[in-house]
Amino acid sequence: MENRLVELELRYMQQEQTIQELNEIVCQQALSIETLKRDFMTLKEQLMVMAPSVSGDSSQEEPPPHY
Repeated sequence: MENRLVELELRYMQQEQTIQELNEIVCQQALSIETLKRDFMTLKEQLMVMAPSVSGDSSQEEPPPHY
């Protein structure tokens, strides 16, 4: 009986350690996702500044000079 109890305690400790490791990984991934979101928004803003006609309404664009 005592061997079973010791085995259960060992399994519990291993599971607790695994849960802690997984939690740390999830937290790191959440930080990475937030960084990627910020980077994406920065790139999107830069693209809008560089080429507003790419995402703007084509009816508001001036025709090319040769027309």
